[in-house]
Amino acid sequence: MSALIKVDPARKLGEVDPRIYGGFIEHLGRCIYGGIFDEDSELSDEHGFRRDVMEAVCDLGLSVLRWPGGLFASGYHWVDGIGPRDARPRRLDLAWRAEESNRFGTDEFLQYCRRVDAEPVICVNMGTGTIEEAAAWVEYCNGAGGTYWAGKRRANGFDAPHGVRYWCLGNEAYNRQAIGTLGAEDYVKRAVEFAKVMKMADPTIQLIGSGLNGWSRWDRVVLEGLAPFVDFHSVHLYSGSPDYYSNVFGPHLAERAVRACQGVIEGVRYQQGIRHPIHIAYDEWNVWFRAGTPPWDQWVASDGGLEERYTLADALAVATYLNAFVRYCPAVRMANIAQVVNVLAPILTSAEGIVRQTIFHPLRLFSRHMRGDSVDVHVECDAHELHGETSPWPHRVADMGPFKVLDVTSVRDRSGVVNLAVVNRELERDVQARIEVPGVSGGSALELNAPSVETTNSFDCPAAVNVIERSLPEIGPSFAYTFPAHSLTLLRLAQETTG
Repeated sequence: MSALIKVDPARKLGEVDPRIYGGFIEHLGRCIYGGIFDEDSELSDEHGFRRDVMEAVCDLGLSVLRWPGGLFASGYHWVDGIGPRDARPRRLDLAWRAEESNRFGTDEFLQYCRRVDAEPVICVNMGTGTIEEAAAWVEYCNGAGGTYWAGKRRANGFDAPHGVRYWCLGNEAYNRQAIGTLGAEDYVKRAVEFAKVMKMADPTIQLIGSGLNGWSRWDRVVLEGLAPFVDFHSVHLYSGSPDYYSNVFGPHLAERAVRACQGVIEGVRYQQGIRHPIHIAYDEWNVWFRAGTPPWDQWVASDGGLEERYTLADALAVATYLNAFVRYCPAVRMANIAQVVNVLAPILTSAEGIVRQTIFHPLRLFSRHMRGDSVDVHVECDAHELHGETSPWPHRVADMGPFKVLDVTSVRDRSGVVNLAVVNRELERDVQARIEVPGVSGGSALELNAPSVETTNSFDCPAAVNVIERSLPEIGPSFAYTFPAHSLTLLRLAQETTG
């Protein structure tokens, strides 16, 4: 198969926001306890943080971290998680039918964010929580004066304000499994009051309204009601399928979601004369189809906690998600993979160590190299139709086809290097491409692949799917490159300097 890829580094689509390389952690399964935080482990530091996990999270380069949920947030009372750990109450977690020790709370989360150099995003409880509770949480985190909750923070050992900038107005109130499920109009009425008092507590914070999939009636009603108060509108959308092509093309749903949501946002801003921008926070996304997909009540009590074992095919799907966020960077300014450790995660833990799952690698490659200006790419290649689409999720993607077998984005970084991310979704065939990029004088290739799309990384074989780097010293402004079947390749192309 042959293809043509033409990159125009001078045609800027927008700046890639580093916040699209974010993560999400929730009190679910072994994400927090036994994952990020394990006081009984010899691998943990004096604060209870697993050192090996922290090193891997830093390696991912996550820019933001969202917490405490997820469905868990709708029943979580943050005051239970501050002060001396041994004095904190043990509560029943109704969302996931578990016991919550509260030994990991607000201060631990914010300490962790500082350690991994990620900006915190806190989701307030709009299920069983109150307006007063949400305002007090903002005051506890950000208050600089002599007020009660700022004093509580100081008494707990944190004299300076934590300075939490991003706050989510609840989580998935539309979800029938959520605590405190609401209709769109009722959610808006409640969220407006939460937004008002939280902004009164700290006018500098930025708020994230709870969206659905970008194209629903819920999204329209919520944006119409919350647009004057919010800076972001969230989108939650997962994909995944045991069928290879349905799996790797499924993330194009993210593009449908972004286009639809972007249109609603612009329409509402125009109709209401809203001057401040409202961006999309795609704050839950991932491949998810094996462990505990809906209906959740069939697995919560006995399932292992949504611990997916990811394949090379899943890694290609994750790379396709990331390409979508880069392509639509003017609209998408935050994205959080759900989740970071053990639960639907790039990192798995055991008592002895960790393994970087297949999906770790595309996220790391993009986070490290796909920062800067997204630039225009023209691609000519074969396309693939989806027939007999399969997925546990209700979303349809086949009608968006045919899909180009090569999914490509390009980013010019601050040093002038042109980075080209190419996902070859062909199951069995390599694709030889003619690549045209003005001014190229050499480069390197980072390739993620394995003999089979079903290959996984495990504790016994932790690097079965890994990144291989090779030099490309002889290339110029037009060169040929063969992208192997079922692979992700990131070409780093140096440009000639002038003068």
